[in-house]
Amino acid sequence: MMGEIDLYGVFVPSLALWMAVAFALSLPLRRLLTATGFYRLVWHRPLFDLALYVVLLGGVVTLAHRILQ
Repeated sequence: MMGEIDLYGVFVPSLALWMAVAFALSLPLRRLLTATGFYRLVWHRPLFDLALYVVLLGGVVTLAHRILQ
């Protein structure tokens, strides 16, 4: 996988791109969990949201690694 992405002469770490993708995926997922009432079962919502983001980030990076290689 590439270590960095050239964005108009500025080198940006590829992880920053994958973090933005994972964040964009987490927004509708969190909204869906709120609408279904799932958060009533969660003890610590910010901690759960962080764990959800980390899982999504791991999935995005793994998927990107498999696709780009």
